[in-house]
Amino acid sequence: MKFPPLLQAGDTIAITCPSGYLPPERTVFAKKTLEAWGYQVVVGQTVGHEHFYFSDTDEGRLRELQTFLDDKNVKAILMGRGGYGLSRIIDQIDFKKFKRHPKWICGFSDITVLHSHIHARLGISTIHGPMCAAFTQEAKDAAPHLLSLKKLFTGKAIKYPIPANPYNRPGKAKGVLVGGNLAILSHLSGSVSQMQTKGKILFLEDIGEYLYAADRMLLNLKRAGFFDDLAGLLIGGFSDMKDTDRPFGQNIYDIITDKVKKHSYPVCFDLPCGHLDINYALCLGGTYALEVQRNKVKLTMD
Repeated sequence: MKFPPLLQAGDTIAITCPSGYLPPERTVFAKKTLEAWGYQVVVGQTVGHEHFYFSDTDEGRLRELQTFLDDKNVKAILMGRGGYGLSRIIDQIDFKKFKRHPKWICGFSDITVLHSHIHARLGISTIHGPMCAAFTQEAKDAAPHLLSLKKLFTGKAIKYPIPANPYNRPGKAKGVLVGGNLAILSHLSGSVSQMQTKGKILFLEDIGEYLYAADRMLLNLKRAGFFDDLAGLLIGGFSDMKDTDRPFGQNIYDIITDKVKKHSYPVCFDLPCGHLDINYALCLGGTYALEVQRNKVKLTMD
């Protein structure tokens, strides 16, 4: 796995919206915070622009993302938001310059398309972490989950506050961390953007899904071999889950536990990452050590 260079004071971070529409005011505190950390910030034209559901036409979103990927002066790209749209342009992106001069790609949700594709095709590390909405006047620039992004940019250790959970399966694991949004990983299954999980620690999160739909997506990953030969499984936020009038009969913890019950690797629930108010940054492609005990969980990056 290849890692982009760590950021230095004065480096430029670009903000773009390769998927859904983002009101321009949602970037104000993100820009202020990044500048307070010592970086220069360039805000793309897709911010505040709209084309039906998207931030721009497929061509417009592709053009801006390609520009930032190719620009040697841009050292990191913070995605404004997720939503939907990256899979419409992923096959048209030219990664030649990015491969020679990688930079940090940061985001989550629909940005999992980019994470998975870059890992599967290029072997370059990316960041699953906060996007512009996480930067608020209340959070300021010292919120621990926002500072976790700064720490990844600069190569410093992160302490993840992970609560004990009765569904956790004890054990120790060490491996490269991969994963992201469940719906997107299921969507990418069988495509050229599908990541490989053998021997790795897999991370999953999602929001607003019906329980039966989550079960179906997890079954798809199971049948595709995602859960075979893992080093460990990390489950982040599965927020705002919904049920049908006729109850599905299992909660999300039960559903996930059922899919990996034949395996013995450690499983950790409630990692504070994903569609949550507290969304810590993860280095996808980084090597992590996971230790799950009944009363505590420790996750550290080598």
